Amino acid sequence: MRDDEATLDPAAESAVIPALPAHLPTGARGTRRTRTLVAVALVLAALNLRPAITSLGALLEEVRDGLGMSGTVAGLLTSVPALCFAVFGVAAPRLARRRGPGAVVCAGLAAITLGVLLRPFTGGTVLFLAASALALGGIAVGNVLMPVVVKRWFPDRVGTMTGLYSMALSLGTALAAAATVPATRALGGDWRLGLAAWGALAAVAVLPWLALVRDREHAPAVAPAAPTAEGTGTGSIARSRTAWALAVYFGLQATGAYITMGWLPQIFRDAEVSASTAGVLLAVTMVMGVPLSFVLPALAGRMRHQGGLAVGLGLFGIAGYGGLWAAPAAAPWVWSLLLGISNCSFPLALTMIGMRSRTGGGVVRLSAFAQCTGYLFSIPGPILVGALYQHTGGWDLPVALMLALMVPQIAAGVAAGRDRAVEDEL
Repeated sequence: MRDDEATLDPAAESAVIPALPAHLPTGARGTRRTRTLVAVALVLAALNLRPAITSLGALLEEVRDGLGMSGTVAGLLTSVPALCFAVFGVAAPRLARRRGPGAVVCAGLAAITLGVLLRPFTGGTVLFLAASALALGGIAVGNVLMPVVVKRWFPDRVGTMTGLYSMALSLGTALAAAATVPATRALGGDWRLGLAAWGALAAVAVLPWLALVRDREHAPAVAPAAPTAEGTGTGSIARSRTAWALAVYFGLQATGAYITMGWLPQIFRDAEVSASTAGVLLAVTMVMGVPLSFVLPALAGRMRHQGGLAVGLGLFGIAGYGGLWAAPAAAPWVWSLLLGISNCSFPLALTMIGMRSRTGGGVVRLSAFAQCTGYLFSIPGPILVGALYQHTGGWDLPVALMLALMVPQIAAGVAAGRDRAVEDEL
Protein backbone atom coordinates (compact mmCIF):
# COMPACT_ATOMS: atom_id res chain seq x y z
CA MET A 1 0.00 0.00 0.00
CA ARG A 2 1.44 3.32 -1.04
CA ASP A 3 1.02 6.59 0.83
CA ASP A 4 -0.59 8.21 -2.17
CA GLU A 5 -3.37 5.62 -2.19
CA ALA A 6 -4.01 6.10 1.51
CA THR A 7 -4.22 9.87 1.49
CA LEU A 8 -6.05 10.69 -1.71
CA ASP A 9 -9.53 12.13 -1.25
CA PRO A 10 -12.49 10.54 -3.03
CA ALA A 11 -13.21 13.59 -5.19
CA ALA A 12 -9.57 14.12 -6.06
CA GLU A 13 -9.05 10.42 -6.72
CA SER A 14 -11.96 10.06 -9.11
CA ALA A 15 -11.01 13.30 -10.86
CA VAL A 16 -7.34 12.45 -11.43
CA ILE A 17 -6.79 8.69 -11.35
CA PRO A 18 -9.05 6.93 -13.83
CA ALA A 19 -10.83 3.71 -12.97
CA LEU A 20 -9.00 0.58 -14.07
CA PRO A 21 -10.25 -1.07 -17.25
CA ALA A 22 -13.44 -3.11 -17.10
CA HIS A 23 -11.67 -6.19 -18.52
CA LEU A 24 -9.61 -6.81 -15.36
CA PRO A 25 -9.68 -10.49 -14.34
CA THR A 26 -12.33 -11.51 -11.87
CA GLY A 27 -9.72 -12.44 -9.26
CA ALA A 28 -8.50 -8.84 -9.17
CA ARG A 29 -11.92 -7.65 -8.13
CA GLY A 30 -13.05 -10.26 -5.65
CA THR A 31 -16.21 -12.35 -5.85
CA ARG A 32 -19.60 -10.78 -6.42
CA ARG A 33 -20.70 -11.83 -2.94
CA THR A 34 -17.65 -10.30 -1.31
CA ARG A 35 -18.00 -7.05 -3.25
CA THR A 36 -21.63 -6.83 -2.11
CA LEU A 37 -20.45 -7.22 1.47
CA VAL A 38 -17.84 -4.50 0.92
CA ALA A 39 -20.51 -2.17 -0.50
CA VAL A 40 -22.73 -2.72 2.54
CA ALA A 41 -19.73 -2.18 4.83
CA LEU A 42 -18.86 1.09 3.06
CA VAL A 43 -22.38 2.46 3.41
CA LEU A 44 -22.63 1.53 7.09
CA ALA A 45 -19.22 3.02 7.83
CA ALA A 46 -20.04 6.26 6.00
CA LEU A 47 -23.26 6.60 7.96
CA ASN A 48 -21.15 6.72 11.14
CA LEU A 49 -18.55 9.31 10.11
CA ARG A 50 -20.50 12.37 11.32
CA PRO A 51 -23.23 11.49 13.92
CA ALA A 52 -20.72 11.80 16.77
CA ILE A 53 -20.38 15.47 15.78
CA THR A 54 -23.89 16.55 14.75
CA SER A 55 -25.68 14.67 17.54
CA LEU A 56 -23.64 16.66 20.04
CA GLY A 57 -24.54 19.95 18.37
CA ALA A 58 -28.25 19.19 18.79
CA LEU A 59 -27.83 18.66 22.56
CA LEU A 60 -24.98 21.04 23.30
CA GLU A 61 -27.00 23.10 25.79
CA GLU A 62 -27.93 20.00 27.81
CA VAL A 63 -24.34 18.74 27.72
CA ARG A 64 -23.02 22.10 28.92
CA ASP A 65 -25.51 22.22 31.78
CA GLY A 66 -24.96 18.57 32.72
CA LEU A 67 -21.16 18.87 32.83
CA GLY A 68 -20.91 22.48 34.00
CA MET A 69 -19.08 23.36 30.81
CA SER A 70 -18.23 26.97 29.98
CA GLY A 71 -18.86 28.51 26.57
CA THR A 72 -15.12 28.56 25.86
CA VAL A 73 -14.76 24.86 26.65
CA ALA A 74 -17.83 24.13 24.52
CA GLY A 75 -16.13 26.00 21.70
CA LEU A 76 -13.06 23.82 22.25
CA LEU A 77 -15.30 20.79 21.96
CA THR A 78 -16.51 21.93 18.54
CA SER A 79 -12.88 22.35 17.46
CA VAL A 80 -11.80 18.87 18.52
CA PRO A 81 -13.02 17.24 15.25
CA ALA A 82 -10.70 19.35 13.12
CA LEU A 83 -7.75 18.68 15.42
CA CYS A 84 -8.38 14.93 15.45
CA PHE A 85 -8.83 14.81 11.68
CA ALA A 86 -5.48 16.55 11.21
CA VAL A 87 -3.57 14.47 13.79
CA PHE A 88 -5.04 10.98 13.43
CA GLY A 89 -5.52 11.24 9.68
CA VAL A 90 -1.76 11.55 9.20
CA ALA A 91 -1.23 8.18 10.92
CA ALA A 92 -3.79 6.31 8.82
CA PRO A 93 -1.55 5.51 5.79
CA ARG A 94 1.17 3.97 7.96
CA LEU A 95 -1.36 1.89 9.89
CA ALA A 96 -2.91 0.72 6.64
CA ARG A 97 0.44 -0.44 5.28
CA ARG A 98 1.01 -2.54 8.39
CA ARG A 99 -2.47 -3.92 9.04
CA GLY A 100 -4.42 -3.38 5.85
CA PRO A 101 -7.01 -0.63 5.28
CA GLY A 102 -9.97 -2.88 6.12
CA ALA A 103 -8.55 -3.75 9.52
CA VAL A 104 -7.82 -0.11 10.32
CA VAL A 105 -11.32 1.01 9.27
CA CYS A 106 -12.77 -1.78 11.42
CA ALA A 107 -10.69 -0.62 14.39
CA GLY A 108 -11.78 2.96 13.69
CA LEU A 109 -15.44 1.95 13.81
CA ALA A 110 -14.81 0.13 17.08
CA ALA A 111 -13.24 3.32 18.44
CA ILE A 112 -16.29 5.31 17.32
CA THR A 113 -18.58 2.82 19.06
CA LEU A 114 -16.62 2.89 22.30
CA GLY A 115 -16.17 6.67 22.34
CA VAL A 116 -19.81 7.45 21.60
CA LEU A 117 -21.07 4.95 24.18
CA LEU A 118 -18.71 6.08 26.95
CA ARG A 119 -18.56 9.86 26.67
CA PRO A 120 -22.07 10.69 28.00
CA PHE A 121 -21.37 8.75 31.19
CA THR A 122 -17.86 10.02 31.96
CA GLY A 123 -19.13 12.52 34.53
CA GLY A 124 -16.61 15.26 33.77
CA THR A 125 -15.49 17.58 31.01
CA VAL A 126 -11.96 16.20 30.65
CA LEU A 127 -13.09 12.60 30.28
CA PHE A 128 -15.91 13.69 27.98
CA LEU A 129 -13.33 15.35 25.72
CA ALA A 130 -11.09 12.26 25.86
CA ALA A 131 -13.92 9.92 24.87
CA SER A 132 -14.92 12.31 22.10
CA ALA A 133 -11.32 12.31 20.84
CA LEU A 134 -11.40 8.50 20.75
CA ALA A 135 -14.50 8.52 18.56
CA LEU A 136 -13.13 11.29 16.36
CA GLY A 137 -9.85 9.43 15.92
CA GLY A 138 -11.83 6.53 14.53
CA ILE A 139 -13.64 8.90 12.19
CA ALA A 140 -10.33 10.39 11.05
CA VAL A 141 -8.88 7.10 9.85
CA GLY A 142 -12.17 6.33 8.13
CA ASN A 143 -12.07 9.65 6.30
CA VAL A 144 -8.64 8.83 4.88
CA LEU A 145 -8.97 5.12 4.17
CA MET A 146 -12.50 4.69 2.85
CA PRO A 147 -11.48 5.94 -0.62
CA VAL A 148 -8.66 3.40 -0.58
CA VAL A 149 -11.15 0.60 0.05
CA VAL A 150 -13.24 1.87 -2.84
CA LYS A 151 -10.22 1.88 -5.13
CA ARG A 152 -9.11 -1.61 -4.12
CA TRP A 153 -12.46 -3.36 -4.39
CA PHE A 154 -14.22 -1.31 -7.08
CA PRO A 155 -11.53 -0.15 -9.52
CA ASP A 156 -14.10 -0.27 -12.32
CA ARG A 157 -16.72 1.76 -10.40
CA VAL A 158 -14.77 4.33 -8.44
CA GLY A 159 -17.16 7.19 -9.28
CA THR A 160 -20.32 5.23 -8.51
CA MET A 161 -19.10 3.87 -5.20
CA THR A 162 -17.61 7.20 -4.16
CA GLY A 163 -20.98 8.81 -4.84
CA LEU A 164 -22.75 6.14 -2.78
CA TYR A 165 -20.28 6.62 0.05
CA SER A 166 -20.63 10.43 -0.07
CA MET A 167 -24.43 10.21 -0.04
CA ALA A 168 -24.38 7.90 2.98
CA LEU A 169 -22.01 10.27 4.79
CA SER A 170 -24.32 13.24 4.18
CA LEU A 171 -27.34 11.17 5.17
CA GLY A 172 -25.74 10.16 8.46
CA THR A 173 -24.85 13.79 9.14
CA ALA A 174 -28.42 14.98 8.59
CA LEU A 175 -30.03 12.02 10.36
CA ALA A 176 -28.11 12.61 13.58
CA ALA A 177 -28.94 16.31 13.52
CA ALA A 178 -32.67 15.71 13.03
CA ALA A 179 -33.26 12.60 15.14
CA THR A 180 -31.13 13.16 18.25
CA VAL A 181 -33.60 15.39 20.13
CA PRO A 182 -36.68 13.23 19.35
CA ALA A 183 -34.71 10.10 20.28
CA THR A 184 -33.68 11.72 23.55
CA ARG A 185 -37.31 12.46 24.38
CA ALA A 186 -38.32 8.91 23.48
CA LEU A 187 -35.64 7.63 25.87
CA GLY A 188 -37.04 9.60 28.80
CA GLY A 189 -35.42 12.97 28.16
CA ASP A 190 -31.94 11.94 29.33
CA TRP A 191 -29.37 13.57 27.04
CA ARG A 192 -26.86 10.88 27.96
CA LEU A 193 -29.01 8.18 26.44
CA GLY A 194 -29.74 10.37 23.42
CA LEU A 195 -26.03 10.73 22.66
CA ALA A 196 -25.13 7.14 23.48
CA ALA A 197 -27.83 5.76 21.17
CA TRP A 198 -25.65 6.49 18.15
CA GLY A 199 -23.13 3.98 19.45
CA ALA A 200 -25.59 1.22 18.49
CA LEU A 201 -25.45 2.28 14.83
CA ALA A 202 -21.64 2.26 14.95
CA ALA A 203 -21.63 -1.21 16.55
CA VAL A 204 -23.74 -2.57 13.70
CA ALA A 205 -21.27 -1.10 11.20
CA VAL A 206 -18.39 -3.05 12.77
CA LEU A 207 -19.89 -6.44 11.90
CA PRO A 208 -19.35 -6.58 8.11
CA TRP A 209 -15.84 -5.18 8.54
CA LEU A 210 -14.97 -8.03 10.92
CA ALA A 211 -15.90 -10.47 8.15
CA LEU A 212 -13.76 -8.55 5.67
CA VAL A 213 -10.76 -8.45 8.01
CA ARG A 214 -10.79 -12.26 8.21
CA ASP A 215 -10.53 -12.39 4.41
CA ARG A 216 -8.14 -9.49 3.95
CA GLU A 217 -5.49 -11.68 2.35
CA HIS A 218 -7.89 -12.13 -0.57
CA ALA A 219 -8.38 -8.39 -1.08
CA PRO A 220 -7.57 -7.34 -4.64
CA ALA A 221 -4.56 -5.18 -5.32
CA VAL A 222 -4.82 -1.95 -7.24
CA ALA A 223 -2.35 -1.23 -9.95
CA PRO A 224 -0.77 2.19 -9.41
CA ALA A 225 -1.32 4.85 -11.99
CA ALA A 226 1.72 5.31 -14.17
CA PRO A 227 3.50 8.58 -13.39
CA THR A 228 4.19 11.00 -16.16
CA ALA A 229 7.54 12.65 -16.69
CA GLU A 230 6.10 15.97 -17.68
CA GLY A 231 5.62 18.58 -14.98
CA THR A 232 6.34 16.36 -12.01
CA GLY A 233 7.51 19.22 -9.75
CA THR A 234 9.91 18.01 -7.08
CA GLY A 235 10.08 21.05 -4.77
CA SER A 236 8.34 21.40 -1.44
CA ILE A 237 4.60 21.80 -1.89
CA ALA A 238 4.71 24.64 0.66
CA ARG A 239 6.45 26.79 -1.96
CA SER A 240 3.31 26.86 -4.09
CA ARG A 241 0.98 29.86 -3.80
CA THR A 242 -1.86 27.78 -5.18
CA ALA A 243 -1.29 25.15 -2.49
CA TRP A 244 -1.51 27.81 0.20
CA ALA A 245 -4.64 29.30 -1.39
CA LEU A 246 -6.26 25.87 -1.34
CA ALA A 247 -5.17 25.31 2.27
CA VAL A 248 -6.67 28.63 3.37
CA TYR A 249 -9.88 27.99 1.42
CA PHE A 250 -10.18 24.48 2.84
CA GLY A 251 -9.49 25.74 6.35
CA LEU A 252 -12.03 28.57 6.22
CA GLN A 253 -14.79 26.40 4.77
CA ALA A 254 -14.03 23.82 7.48
CA THR A 255 -14.23 26.59 10.08
CA GLY A 256 -17.70 27.53 8.88
CA ALA A 257 -18.79 23.88 8.72
CA TYR A 258 -17.73 23.05 12.29
CA ILE A 259 -19.13 26.28 13.69
CA THR A 260 -22.41 25.44 11.96
CA MET A 261 -22.49 21.82 13.17
CA GLY A 262 -21.54 22.82 16.70
CA TRP A 263 -23.43 26.07 17.26
CA LEU A 264 -26.29 26.50 14.75
CA PRO A 265 -28.90 24.66 16.87
CA GLN A 266 -27.92 26.76 19.90
CA ILE A 267 -28.28 29.98 17.90
CA PHE A 268 -31.82 29.03 16.95
CA ARG A 269 -32.68 27.82 20.45
CA ASP A 270 -31.52 31.11 21.95
CA ALA A 271 -33.84 32.80 19.44
CA GLU A 272 -36.72 30.83 21.05
CA VAL A 273 -36.90 28.14 18.37
CA SER A 274 -37.75 24.74 19.92
CA ALA A 275 -34.97 22.22 20.43
CA SER A 276 -36.49 19.66 18.06
CA THR A 277 -37.00 22.28 15.34
CA ALA A 278 -33.44 23.53 15.82
CA GLY A 279 -32.19 19.98 15.21
CA VAL A 280 -34.25 19.69 12.04
CA LEU A 281 -32.93 23.06 10.85
CA LEU A 282 -29.38 21.75 11.25
CA ALA A 283 -30.42 18.64 9.31
CA VAL A 284 -31.70 20.87 6.48
CA THR A 285 -28.30 22.58 6.38
CA MET A 286 -26.45 19.27 6.32
CA VAL A 287 -28.67 17.46 3.82
CA MET A 288 -28.00 20.08 1.15
CA GLY A 289 -24.66 18.36 0.70
CA VAL A 290 -26.34 15.25 -0.73
CA PRO A 291 -27.39 16.60 -4.16
CA LEU A 292 -24.83 19.39 -4.44
CA SER A 293 -21.88 17.09 -3.78
CA PHE A 294 -22.70 15.51 -7.14
CA VAL A 295 -23.61 18.66 -9.05
CA LEU A 296 -20.74 20.96 -8.03
CA PRO A 297 -17.77 18.72 -8.95
CA ALA A 298 -19.26 18.01 -12.39
CA LEU A 299 -19.87 21.71 -12.99
CA ALA A 300 -16.45 22.72 -11.71
CA GLY A 301 -14.78 20.14 -13.92
CA ARG A 302 -16.17 21.83 -17.04
CA MET A 303 -14.80 25.23 -16.04
CA ARG A 304 -11.25 26.49 -16.49
CA HIS A 305 -11.63 28.86 -13.54
CA GLN A 306 -13.60 27.81 -10.46
CA GLY A 307 -13.35 31.17 -8.70
CA GLY A 308 -16.87 32.11 -9.79
CA LEU A 309 -18.30 29.11 -7.94
CA ALA A 310 -16.34 30.07 -4.83
CA VAL A 311 -17.77 33.58 -5.04
CA GLY A 312 -21.33 32.28 -5.50
CA LEU A 313 -21.12 29.91 -2.54
CA GLY A 314 -19.57 32.66 -0.43
CA LEU A 315 -22.44 35.02 -1.24
CA PHE A 316 -24.93 32.38 -0.09
CA GLY A 317 -22.98 32.21 3.17
CA ILE A 318 -23.01 35.98 3.59
CA ALA A 319 -26.77 36.02 3.06
CA GLY A 320 -27.31 33.18 5.52
CA TYR A 321 -25.14 34.63 8.27
CA GLY A 322 -26.62 38.06 7.62
CA GLY A 323 -30.09 36.65 8.23
CA LEU A 324 -28.93 34.94 11.42
CA TRP A 325 -27.44 38.21 12.64
CA ALA A 326 -30.44 40.40 11.81
CA ALA A 327 -33.41 38.17 12.62
CA PRO A 328 -32.62 34.51 13.37
CA ALA A 329 -36.22 33.54 14.17
CA ALA A 330 -37.79 35.47 11.29
CA ALA A 331 -36.97 32.96 8.54
CA PRO A 332 -34.90 30.14 10.09
CA TRP A 333 -35.64 27.71 7.25
CA VAL A 334 -34.28 30.20 4.72
CA TRP A 335 -31.11 30.83 6.71
CA SER A 336 -30.54 27.09 7.12
CA LEU A 337 -31.00 26.52 3.39
CA LEU A 338 -28.60 29.33 2.48
CA LEU A 339 -25.94 28.07 4.88
CA GLY A 340 -26.40 24.53 3.57
CA ILE A 341 -25.60 25.74 0.05
CA SER A 342 -22.62 27.72 1.33
CA ASN A 343 -21.24 24.70 3.19
CA CYS A 344 -20.96 22.87 -0.13
CA SER A 345 -17.64 24.65 -0.49
CA PHE A 346 -16.24 21.34 0.78
CA PRO A 347 -16.80 19.30 -2.43
CA LEU A 348 -15.67 22.33 -4.45
CA ALA A 349 -12.40 22.42 -2.45
CA LEU A 350 -11.80 18.72 -3.08
CA THR A 351 -12.51 19.15 -6.78
CA MET A 352 -10.08 22.06 -7.08
CA ILE A 353 -7.41 19.99 -5.32
CA GLY A 354 -7.85 17.40 -8.04
CA MET A 355 -7.62 19.99 -10.81
CA ARG A 356 -4.58 21.92 -9.60
CA SER A 357 -2.06 19.20 -10.37
CA ARG A 358 -1.19 17.28 -13.53
CA THR A 359 -0.24 14.00 -11.87
CA GLY A 360 -1.71 11.59 -9.37
CA GLY A 361 1.32 11.95 -7.14
CA GLY A 362 1.00 15.72 -7.26
CA VAL A 363 -2.64 15.51 -6.22
CA VAL A 364 -1.71 13.33 -3.25
CA ARG A 365 0.88 15.84 -2.04
CA LEU A 366 -1.46 18.76 -2.61
CA SER A 367 -4.38 17.03 -0.93
CA ALA A 368 -2.36 16.11 2.16
CA PHE A 369 -0.96 19.62 2.48
CA ALA A 370 -4.26 21.44 1.88
CA GLN A 371 -6.31 19.24 4.21
CA CYS A 372 -3.88 18.91 7.12
CA THR A 373 -2.97 22.61 7.03
CA GLY A 374 -6.59 23.59 6.48
CA TYR A 375 -7.87 21.56 9.41
CA LEU A 376 -5.24 23.14 11.64
CA PHE A 377 -6.38 26.58 10.44
CA SER A 378 -9.97 25.74 11.36
CA ILE A 379 -9.31 24.89 15.01
CA PRO A 380 -9.45 28.42 16.54
CA GLY A 381 -12.75 29.45 14.91
CA PRO A 382 -15.26 27.44 16.98
CA ILE A 383 -13.28 28.16 20.17
CA LEU A 384 -13.40 31.90 19.48
CA VAL A 385 -17.11 31.76 18.73
CA GLY A 386 -17.72 29.99 22.04
CA ALA A 387 -15.62 32.52 23.94
CA LEU A 388 -17.41 35.47 22.33
CA TYR A 389 -20.79 33.91 23.08
CA GLN A 390 -19.87 33.42 26.73
CA HIS A 391 -18.44 36.91 27.23
CA THR A 392 -21.11 38.85 25.34
CA GLY A 393 -24.09 36.72 26.33
CA GLY A 394 -25.50 36.83 22.81
CA TRP A 395 -24.88 35.92 19.19
CA ASP A 396 -24.48 39.33 17.52
CA LEU A 397 -20.68 39.43 17.69
CA PRO A 398 -20.07 35.69 17.04
CA VAL A 399 -22.34 35.68 13.98
CA ALA A 400 -20.73 38.91 12.75
CA LEU A 401 -17.37 37.13 12.95
CA MET A 402 -18.72 34.18 10.97
CA LEU A 403 -20.04 36.57 8.35
CA ALA A 404 -16.72 38.44 8.14
CA LEU A 405 -14.78 35.20 7.59
CA MET A 406 -16.66 34.68 4.33
CA VAL A 407 -14.69 37.55 2.76
CA PRO A 408 -11.21 35.93 3.01
CA GLN A 409 -12.80 32.59 2.11
CA ILE A 410 -14.07 34.05 -1.15
CA ALA A 411 -10.69 35.64 -1.86
CA ALA A 412 -8.85 32.37 -1.22
CA GLY A 413 -11.35 30.51 -3.40
CA VAL A 414 -10.76 32.89 -6.30
CA ALA A 415 -6.98 32.42 -5.95
CA ALA A 416 -7.31 28.64 -5.69
CA GLY A 417 -9.65 28.49 -8.67
CA ARG A 418 -7.15 29.91 -11.18
CA ASP A 419 -6.26 27.65 -14.09
CA ARG A 420 -2.75 26.60 -13.10
CA ALA A 421 -0.88 23.57 -11.78
CA VAL A 422 1.22 23.45 -8.63
CA GLU A 423 4.02 21.76 -10.61
CA ASP A 424 4.55 25.04 -12.48
CA GLU A 425 5.12 26.82 -9.16
CA LEU A 426 7.63 24.28 -7.86
